[in-house]
Amino acid sequence: MKGRVVVLDRLGDRAAAALVVDGRLEDLLVDPAGADARLPGAVFRGVVGRPMKGMGGVFVDLPGGQGFLRQVSGLAPGQRVIVQVAGPAEPGKAPPLTLRVLFRGRTCIVTPGAPGVNLSRRIREGAARDALAAEAEAAMADAPEGFGLIVRSAAAAGGGLAAEAADLIGLARAVMADLQGGPELLLAAPDAHEAAWRDWADPAPDAVEDRPGSFADLGVAEAIAALAAPAPLPGGASMAVEATRALVAVDVNTGPDTSPAAGIKANIAAARELPRQLRLRGLGGQVVVDFAPMPKKDRGTLDQTLRAAFRAEGAETVLAGWTALGLYELQRRRDRLPLASLLPDGWP
Repeated sequence: MKGRVVVLDRLGDRAAAALVVDGRLEDLLVDPAGADARLPGAVFRGVVGRPMKGMGGVFVDLPGGQGFLRQVSGLAPGQRVIVQVAGPAEPGKAPPLTLRVLFRGRTCIVTPGAPGVNLSRRIREGAARDALAAEAEAAMADAPEGFGLIVRSAAAAGGGLAAEAADLIGLARAVMADLQGGPELLLAAPDAHEAAWRDWADPAPDAVEDRPGSFADLGVAEAIAALAAPAPLPGGASMAVEATRALVAVDVNTGPDTSPAAGIKANIAAARELPRQLRLRGLGGQVVVDFAPMPKKDRGTLDQTLRAAFRAEGAETVLAGWTALGLYELQRRRDRLPLASLLPDGWP
């Protein structure tokens, strides 16, 4: 299966989407079970609670529970606010919230409270930038004061910017003005199929498979099942990725060849593969990597490989570097729920 293919199917009763590039699974989205609407991207009207001393924020009452807003200034207990869920909730904790609500579309993002028109840096061709900037400015002519627009790179692939911007501006206007009443869900988080349509638009897919059984037919189900085991690396090496309560532990094994050359080869392969494994498994937070033994003089090469590998990642990642005990630490922003918590019973 060559090219960039978006595969839409279901895992049990849950919508799921896979991005497959040249036959390899590159990204995966699965809807969670249950009725909790406090998922990343959802927009709520909430009611501010008391400031939490020492925590630098406040709890906000939402339907079905609370969220945590890391802000105190300008807020008072009982105040109604429009908030968006900024990330997944860790077990036993409230989901993080933000007042910087974004209304995301395929070609653009409407930004209440952040005025101005900005174009993606990936739109490099001068004439295209000028045309899209003019179209965006025209679309914002009737937008409320303080609204802004970010033009995504997918807008350069074809039309639709003006119409989508108008729709999103109308939606944002209605939602941001809806401050009367108690805690309420105002805009549900996108499901896996909607998020795939929105976020995997650039570059445009070569094909979209949207039919029951496509995961099994195209090898996606097999690739998901393989995530339960260590990731294979060239030369018989492997990389185990295990999530604990405190951190994600990664161990690189060279396999039968324990020579220094094999260690370097396995570590380079692991560094290139690590972003994909964390993305597919939905893992973030503190990540500690126990690379295979290798000379310290080769750490610079491995550092460069890691930086290059994570440069294209959508999730914010901080590469902290080597510890005194020879482990490598990094911090990856949690941008989705762990895959292990999303798979239906019996998977894999």
